[in-house]
Amino acid sequence: MYLTRKIDAYLDNWFLDKEKKPLIVKGSRQIGKTESIRKFAHSHYKHFIEINFALEKKYTTICSDGYDVDSIIKNISLIDRTKVFVPNETLILFDEIQDYPDIASSLKSFNQDRRFDCICSGSMLGINYQKIHSNSVGNKSEYQMQSMDFEEFLWAMGYDDTLSSTLLDHMLMSKPLGETLKNVLYNLFLDYMITGGMPAVVKSFVEKKTFQDTLTLQKELLADYEEDIKKYLEGLDKTKVLNVFESIPVQLAKENKKFQISKISSGSRFRDYWGAIEWLNDSGMINICYSLHTPDLPLKGNYESDKYKIYFKDTGLLVASLDEESQDDLRVNKNINVYKGALWENAMGECLSKQGYDLFYYKKDNSTLEEDFFVRTKKSLVPIEIKATNGNSKSLQTLIKSDSYPDIKEGIKLANSNIGFENNIHTFPHFCGYLLKRYLKEVDF
Repeated sequence: MYLTRKIDAYLDNWFLDKEKKPLIVKGSRQIGKTESIRKFAHSHYKHFIEINFALEKKYTTICSDGYDVDSIIKNISLIDRTKVFVPNETLILFDEIQDYPDIASSLKSFNQDRRFDCICSGSMLGINYQKIHSNSVGNKSEYQMQSMDFEEFLWAMGYDDTLSSTLLDHMLMSKPLGETLKNVLYNLFLDYMITGGMPAVVKSFVEKKTFQDTLTLQKELLADYEEDIKKYLEGLDKTKVLNVFESIPVQLAKENKKFQISKISSGSRFRDYWGAIEWLNDSGMINICYSLHTPDLPLKGNYESDKYKIYFKDTGLLVASLDEESQDDLRVNKNINVYKGALWENAMGECLSKQGYDLFYYKKDNSTLEEDFFVRTKKSLVPIEIKATNGNSKSLQTLIKSDSYPDIKEGIKLANSNIGFENNIHTFPHFCGYLLKRYLKEVDF
């Protein structure tokens, strides 16, 4: 069973591009990169050469005679005579390039040669991507892949694009959804939060129509992540990264959810652990949400690098990291409101990240004023408030009404509610979150 992914359309367009450069598909492990590339290869090429540098170490010498295409193909053929290279009919996949970053130096040659199409893929766990980037700058395209978003989950459950179009139309018209549609989507989104977007877990859920085996698969994925940390790091760095990774669920359980190094190791400081946090972020395992100095534009020049929250990149893996009692409650009763709202906040952060947004929040010192996320449009700053149920939005109203925040004119609330608009606040159900970028492109905030 193949699960349709958004990379499929990207690869189709890449194939049709007459000037297509070698492609690097980035993303964390087990999110479906290789499976999607294989499906694309078998439907578009007569010949497909796949080399996995993590599993086939014998290929880590193929650049020893030079980085030109002829030398590389000659060495691959010497290792395996069954591999057939036919010009203009062959796709070469170099997989797990974090185990052989030297291959990136050949991309300039592949780009100039043009006889063979080339895709590289890497898990980014332990990868020295700066080296790969510098060795191939100007000679590659890039695609950042993540685990499945809610729209891809809906596709897996048998829904087509009509559903997203219907939802977006209702959002643009501020028109409430019918109860049947709202309830069906609410329950589907709860299923998605519990399973997460890792393809193996989603596939199991779709095929069995129950959460049976999903926790086991998620636990295996978490164990694989920890094994990769141990594989690619040594000594103190390994310990620090593991400590940060294992601390995330505990830190999100706090009322303010701000990540505190002191909770990991007494007396430790920000600079002692920042490298570990950056490593996890580069690996594609976490999302970092920075605190804004003030809720003003521009966002990227207005945040505090030493104040942040850390979310799991995939909410299903956060769910899998909780205690057994919470697990039972979640999978039997779908009680997402446990854990002090952290699951909703993590899920909405994941949703924004998968649409390409960087994550920012605001907490005013010595005040109750705080906001979960901010995004920007061409003209304004848009605060986004996350509610587990549908409570009051005091902070959101303050930001909109106050003359102190001229960049903010309207706000968005994602809650367990229907679509509506009141007092310059657009309210949407949580499950509409994946459409926010498309929505904001259409409205005039």
